[in-house]
Amino acid sequence: MNTRINPKNGDELSILGFGCMRLPKNFEEARREVIHAIDSGVNYFDTAYIYGNNEIVLGNIL
Repeated sequence: MNTRINPKNGDELSILGFGCMRLPKNFEEARREVIHAIDSGVNYFDTAYIYGNNEIVLGNIL
């Protein structure tokens, strides 16, 4: 996975982000997708409160 360094804090972020807007309703399926992304090197997850309950789901997975 290609990464970039955040100039503000030095964090290394994956260039590819995982958009959580359409996380599956089924928790186990969502967990498999997120874990697969992490195993593939993704460490940037895009989420927002207007996407529904995905912040809660992502928090429980992480």
